[in-house]
Amino acid sequence: MIGVDLFSYAGEAKIAGQAPLAVRMRPTTLDDFYGQKDVVGEGKFLRRMIESDNLPSLILFGPPGTGKTTLAHIIATSTNSSYEKLNAVTSGVGDIRKIIEAAKERLRLYQKRTILFIDEIHRFNKNQQDALLPYVEDGTVILIGATTENPYFEVNSPLLSRTRVIRLTALEDDDIVIILERALADKECGLGIEKADYQLEALSTIAGICAGDARTALNILEQAVTMARAQHEQLTVDIVTAVAGERIQRYDKNGDNHYDVVSAFIKSMRGSDPDAALHYLARMLAAGEDVKFIARRLVICAAEDVGNADPQALILAMSTAQAVQFIGLPEAQIPLAQAVTYIACAPKSNAAYVAIEQAMMDVKSRNCGAVPMHLRDSHYKGAKKLGNGAGYAYPHDYEEGWIKQDYLPAALADVQYYHPRNRGMESNFMSLLDTRRGRDKLQQIKPK
Repeated sequence: MIGVDLFSYAGEAKIAGQAPLAVRMRPTTLDDFYGQKDVVGEGKFLRRMIESDNLPSLILFGPPGTGKTTLAHIIATSTNSSYEKLNAVTSGVGDIRKIIEAAKERLRLYQKRTILFIDEIHRFNKNQQDALLPYVEDGTVILIGATTENPYFEVNSPLLSRTRVIRLTALEDDDIVIILERALADKECGLGIEKADYQLEALSTIAGICAGDARTALNILEQAVTMARAQHEQLTVDIVTAVAGERIQRYDKNGDNHYDVVSAFIKSMRGSDPDAALHYLARMLAAGEDVKFIARRLVICAAEDVGNADPQALILAMSTAQAVQFIGLPEAQIPLAQAVTYIACAPKSNAAYVAIEQAMMDVKSRNCGAVPMHLRDSHYKGAKKLGNGAGYAYPHDYEEGWIKQDYLPAALADVQYYHPRNRGMESNFMSLLDTRRGRDKLQQIKPK
């Protein structure tokens, strides 16, 4: 709403008692803002900037219910700037231009700054973000963007470089319990008038259920108190459980947390922790992740992190990829669990992965030279006249099926990309290559 005070409607609803508990209990000062001590604790950068009314442009980034909008609310009531609000879902370039013109006029006539709060800024397209850029850069507006998505993925680099990213994290359970106790005691905005009797364990249960989301915690509390009052009972763990249903798992297949869970999944298998790997697998399955996506991660991990220490891991991963498509969910979770635990427990070697990375780097960054003459194709007419294939030793003609000869181009003669680890089956490769790389004369091995 252009030209309307940032939180006027919310404020009216709060006073009238019509808003949900989470809105009514929204803090209006930093002293009432629980959690995020690393961001707005005493002496921290953002707190100093708010208190000195010297705010730079910001991107507030974090999961739902961690205080992004609340911080904007606090800024709105703590500084002398004018405020405008846009929602990226419903606003366009035209709305931006109207606000910019009003901000210019305000700055010219009254030397008053304008703070523009944009909720869900990650939903602004490139044109909308580009339209903001020059006015953020020249100080016409101070931008505060709020997003649940990683801004380094979703916000244009030029705009991002002109803002300070402030990351908010999920609230600790202790902070959630304090927020709930305040809501139960507050007679003006909270549930104090209800004089609800409650078990402290019930509040701890809500904190555990809401996964660091204060808004969700307050919503559950409001519903649980209503149910307890209707049943003329104390607020208990059983009532909370009945209201909350299944535990809320924060996992958005398209969000930043998606990448965090997938990253933890891979790193748990790489780190040989089958229990952690199964936990993150369960998170993905519970959230409806595509099993083909999970299977692809298994195949990659089997090749990159297990490698030749246990080649069976890649075979099992590929079989799992076929199996999950053949049987579908829910049964597909069984072969997935089998593959995950096998890969996690298998000996690890990334020697093949490191080797191809180094080989690719050489191919892209240096003159690697021509293919040696004795390795060139000699089958076409006239090839031998060019010297192709001359001097090539056919390995099968020798006792071990191997003969030392140069395979790399001359420019890479001393390069060794593959360094087997002394782990699992790859230790056999290490011993074999150590022996063969030590031989430097063709005559060492005689033909059959």
